[in-house]
Amino acid sequence: MKHLISLPPNIVKHFHRLENKNNEQWYVDSDPQDKHVGSGGGTAHILSRCWKSEGNEPFTEWLNRENKIIIHGGGQSRRLPSYAPVGKVLTPLPVFRWSRGQRLHQKLLDLQLPLLTKMVHKSPPHLHTMIASGDVLLLNEAVLPEIPNADIVCVGLWTEPNQAKNHGVFFMERKNTDRLAFMLQKPDNEKIRELMKDYDFLIDVGVWLLSDRAVQILMEKSGWNKETQNFVNKTPDFFDLYGEFGLKMGTTPAGQDKEINGLDVAVLVLNEAEFYHFGKSRELIDSCVMLQNRILDQREIWHRRIKPHPSIFTLNALTNVRFHNEHRNIWIENSCIGQQWKLRKNHILTGIPENDWHLDIPSGICLDIIPVQPDKYCIRPYGFSDTFKGNVNNAYTRWQGKSIKKWFEKRNLDITQFLSLKEDIQDAPLFPVLDRSDITRDFIQWMIDDKEPNRTNSETYVRAPKFSASDILSEANLQRLYEQRLHYSRKIIPALAKNHEKSIFYQLDLKDLAQHYLKAGLPLPDELNDKAPGMSHIHDNMFRAKIQEFKGKDGSAYEQKAFELLRDLMTDSGITASVQPEMNLLSDQIVWGRSPVRIDIAGGWTDTPPYCLINGGKVINFALNMNGQAPLQCFVKQGRKHSIIFRSIDLGIEAEVTTYEALNDFRDVGSAFAISKAALVLAGFSPAFCRKKYSSLTEQLKDFGGGLEINTLAAVPKGSGLGTSSILAATILGTIADACNLGWDKIELGKKTLVLEQLLTTGGGWQDQFGGLLHGVKLIETAPGFDQTPVMKWLPDHLFHHSGLKSRMMVYYTGITRVAKNILAEIVKGMFLNESRVLGILKDMQYHVLDAFESIQRGNYEDLGRTLEESWRLNQQLDEGTNPPEVQKILDKINPYLSGKKLAGAGGGGFMFMIAKDEGAAQKIKEILTQHPPNSRARFVDFDLSGSGLLVTRS
Repeated sequence: MKHLISLPPNIVKHFHRLENKNNEQWYVDSDPQDKHVGSGGGTAHILSRCWKSEGNEPFTEWLNRENKIIIHGGGQSRRLPSYAPVGKVLTPLPVFRWSRGQRLHQKLLDLQLPLLTKMVHKSPPHLHTMIASGDVLLLNEAVLPEIPNADIVCVGLWTEPNQAKNHGVFFMERKNTDRLAFMLQKPDNEKIRELMKDYDFLIDVGVWLLSDRAVQILMEKSGWNKETQNFVNKTPDFFDLYGEFGLKMGTTPAGQDKEINGLDVAVLVLNEAEFYHFGKSRELIDSCVMLQNRILDQREIWHRRIKPHPSIFTLNALTNVRFHNEHRNIWIENSCIGQQWKLRKNHILTGIPENDWHLDIPSGICLDIIPVQPDKYCIRPYGFSDTFKGNVNNAYTRWQGKSIKKWFEKRNLDITQFLSLKEDIQDAPLFPVLDRSDITRDFIQWMIDDKEPNRTNSETYVRAPKFSASDILSEANLQRLYEQRLHYSRKIIPALAKNHEKSIFYQLDLKDLAQHYLKAGLPLPDELNDKAPGMSHIHDNMFRAKIQEFKGKDGSAYEQKAFELLRDLMTDSGITASVQPEMNLLSDQIVWGRSPVRIDIAGGWTDTPPYCLINGGKVINFALNMNGQAPLQCFVKQGRKHSIIFRSIDLGIEAEVTTYEALNDFRDVGSAFAISKAALVLAGFSPAFCRKKYSSLTEQLKDFGGGLEINTLAAVPKGSGLGTSSILAATILGTIADACNLGWDKIELGKKTLVLEQLLTTGGGWQDQFGGLLHGVKLIETAPGFDQTPVMKWLPDHLFHHSGLKSRMMVYYTGITRVAKNILAEIVKGMFLNESRVLGILKDMQYHVLDAFESIQRGNYEDLGRTLEESWRLNQQLDEGTNPPEVQKILDKINPYLSGKKLAGAGGGGFMFMIAKDEGAAQKIKEILTQHPPNSRARFVDFDLSGSGLLVTRS
């Protein structure tokens, strides 16, 4: 994936260093400086420049080789002056209170990319180029619909006419709702209402996907000669993507152009998406207020006592002002605002160096102080609603919310001495450049206040060199600007940590934060007190472990503590209430429990604590018997002695236990009887979980009425990925529960297994045990919280029974094993640290479950293959070890014949579930892997859906 970002010229040469982006994935450039080329010409320009920077292959081949996201973030940013030097796409944004895993120094670009990237990944293979606007944030919490197959796909949202009139609008005939009829730019309400009789309409959010053919046409309309592979006039001609190209698209376009009219244009409707604009000063604050308050469910808000977020934002700033009810619409970023400042409303305050000023800022006044040259500053006051548009001589041209002429008159200055009355205000040199020592409280107050003139300040203004808004774009010292922002942010981080109960500290991406701690040499936060929430303690310990790791020191004690705390939180819940086991066996009777294994279709990992405790989990899996048998079995009978005898049929070993100490010695995960011992402990054969107290295990077994013999069989290779350990644990628990009259149903058994795995220190989620305990194909969901009681929705299973379809499904043992505990620990660490990458993928996995659910509900075999393939992609994205080279070698042989595939569970080896393109392809796969197996253990396994899940019977 290549990112092409257009930015103001000054930031281009500093971008990779200041934003810590690599050259291979990120190409940045600016529009030509000597001419205005429009959005279409700008797209053609950055594509051609990127192509030339990468070599000499033909342009068409380069275009086809790699997906590209183009984000237009250049322009003069007249209506959002504070971030004009870097471009609106690099506007810093606050961490939202409902989020986890956001970064303290995040920009608009960081929040835009996840959805844009997801759309590109889901696009048909011929759509290689995406174009997006740099001042728009699009959020979509629903499953992405299937992206249409067309030359151009435009993203549209439903809206009402009053909002649509300010944007491009797509119109579709009601009989052909996914194809564009025509597009209009900013039609008025009357026009929209007239067209509503025959058309549906959607707002254009500035996100388009283009085929190579559409890009070639766009290039040619911008002056590209495909024969010479260059622009006729050396640089692109002016061409507006939305105002010209867009008006000529559709089945009945508003404008005529043979090439553009011939393109097939579809509209992708995001029914539940949200659209936030950041093009103006007011929109910056309004959009952030809406974003902060978009979630009403208190369970998703980190600090539940917080009221609706006010329209006041402080980012990367030292702020000592006390805010009151009269304060509103205030944005303070990269600034020092002391308690002596008097603020009101409608302020954007940016770039202000440390000071002790007693400033009184009138309502509607904004202040931007920009570092320029090696050691000077440019002072730019402006009005909250200033547009920096219009001739200086025009009475309606505003500066600081008033006529620009009035500003000079109030200060007894002759405007013609400074400005040409014919020039545009954007190019007017209004803003003085001063040494830091010359910037005084009185001078700034004089610039923003219309009180009586001050000769000294007037003389300072007259003498000072002055920049225009256009000059600031090229003259800002961005290195100093970034350094000041970093300086402020590092000063406030300790305060965020200290005030963690009300701050965003422990919801941040703590891995990213640990890097800032290390670079800034910050001391570790104070230890949390016992009253802090359990999850905060977990985050805190893993944060400390990560800092130690970055320092090259041993942080394993903190890491171990984090896992212990999670274990304590899980085992302290109501699931582990004390029980009293009672003999429910005749002397010659055997209780026999047997369970299928499970294969996960989608959502694996979302069931794992702590992710599921915070977000809930969603998984689709199915229970399968292998070679006609339930492969996981447990037999319980009375023992002849007052002891407990364990036997493993598959391993051919046994052990006898006579003491609580020996029974509680189950933490050695490699032990053959660790699961059985832990199951007995949870079943009440331990002082910790037994309602009645005994002095010894022997005494308890005498009261119980005899000993127990527990025999287990796991007819599945170790490291299978089929949930073997968890399902075996649930099977043992279920069999013991029946033999001891505990009355646990399958839901309770699954929850007990979750606790059992915490006791074993292996951790793990709930999908394995519920996948085997419960029959058939099902969607399993849990809500956030420590009570992970699942809700099941059974899916139709005819795809897995129909002979023609079943023959295309295969279960193959790769003969490659991988220990899940180590994989699990690494992923859980990412959850503990709120790693944005990890949480983002897990969120995508949850959404993907809904997509998979629909595919199976529709009974669409091809959709099921596509669903499986997407699950496989997401698993690999989360953990690169999911698909080791040995597995890829297998796939290289059979990929042409596959509709979809996925290694079961965490991957890395074990069993693979495959869906062939047709019956012939299935036969070909079997021939290839049977004749050329990857190792001596690899083999196909017959399977069928389990209609019972766990089944417990008696002799």
